[in-house]
Amino acid sequence: MEQLNIYVDGASRGNPGPSAAAVKITDARGVAVKRFSKFLGRKTNNQAEYEALIVALEQARQLTDKSVECFLDSELVVKQLRGEYRIKNPRLRSLWQKIRDIQQYFQNVSFNYVSRLDENIAEVDRMANRVLDSVLGEKC
Repeated sequence: MEQLNIYVDGASRGNPGPSAAAVKITDARGVAVKRFSKFLGRKTNNQAEYEALIVALEQARQLTDKSVECFLDSELVVKQLRGEYRIKNPRLRSLWQKIRDIQQYFQNVSFNYVSRLDENIAEVDRMANRVLDSVLGEKC
């Protein structure tokens, strides 16, 4: 595939708290080619967003080495990835570096901020929250 669109969400209940990641990858026409979600353990909201993107890019590597357009509802993470904001937190810097390392496997990667109202972002938000409901429901 020449072009993939990646939609990610990291959800955290508490900051830090139990967290999950969800990913939806579509082809250039918007047809879903992969959906994935997983429990991340105890993370901050920003760590969960970064880890969701890492999971997404690792999944995308299995599908293409061409162009990947990433969509997130975290303006902070997008601006850090674009180099518009500095990363002061050492944990976030480490996650940022993992993304930079994975980026090298693609010809082009872009990061875009989109509203939580975007239908694809809303879908991955629901997926991440289902993971948390499942994990937290088992502990109750």
